[in-house]
Amino acid sequence: MHSSKTRTGPLPKHTRLAAFIYLVTGGALLGLSTNLAKLAGEAQLSPLAFLFWSIAGAALILLVMAALRSNLPPVTGRTLEYYLVSAFVGVAGSNLIFFSAIPHIGAGFVALVITLPPLLTYVGALILKLERFQMMRAVGVMSALAGAITLAAHKLSAPDADYVWILLALAGPVLLAIGNLYRTLRWPAGVSGEALAPGMLVAAATLLFSVSLLPGFSLEVPTEQRLPLLLIAIQSVVFAGQFLLLFLLQKTGGPVLLSLLGSVGAVVGVPVAILLQGEVAPEGLLPGALLIGTGIALLNIGKARKLS
Repeated sequence: MHSSKTRTGPLPKHTRLAAFIYLVTGGALLGLSTNLAKLAGEAQLSPLAFLFWSIAGAALILLVMAALRSNLPPVTGRTLEYYLVSAFVGVAGSNLIFFSAIPHIGAGFVALVITLPPLLTYVGALILKLERFQMMRAVGVMSALAGAITLAAHKLSAPDADYVWILLALAGPVLLAIGNLYRTLRWPAGVSGEALAPGMLVAAATLLFSVSLLPGFSLEVPTEQRLPLLLIAIQSVVFAGQFLLLFLLQKTGGPVLLSLLGSVGAVVGVPVAILLQGEVAPEGLLPGALLIGTGIALLNIGKARKLS
């Protein structure tokens, strides 16, 4: 069984640098993803269709890469369980919630909601004894949570607040945090992240396809214009990079550092939503962003001290 308990003692400096690069690049792709989902909605692509075809495209890209490296996803009872559970909590379930919520509450707010997993992951890691309690990291998590609560409170107090979608969007981070912890605890021994990522995406595409068989759901893509197909192609590349980096970061940085992907995503996603998509800045953006940024800094400083 793989667990972050196996990473006791100092990590080499180059490993810490690699983890930081994975975090920043993966988070940037995540922030881009929420904005692409908004554009897809405006191009008449349903959240399910956009997510399914993009995930399927990303799975194909990563399968080809894995085949070229002779490192295809292994198929055993253990890995199938891993692919399916990881796919549900970390890809299909959480992203379907976020992509469906964006037309109702905006890409900027969803990008900010995705900053919540650090708190939930850290608490879970403490309960499961994957992390030792450290005051600086705990304060960092509480600061990030205070920032998220500030933003959510402003959003809920707006006169036109869509309570159902706001609360549903807040359920997404719970799934992501479960995924962060599950992937660490159940990582199949001796299997690389490069092999696990495509396996998870194939499972996610299968789950989303099964949803499309329900009444009222469709995978249809409008073909009158090129834009929907272009957006699917771009999102496929974004997802391929995002989920490959997710597994590489999970291996090098552990579940709590991994959960900061959403915070980095917000730093990219919110300005893009405001500047390029014309969204109104979420109420409480400045204090919320400052609290979240402080939380990220304290979590990282705590991580660096723990590893040095």
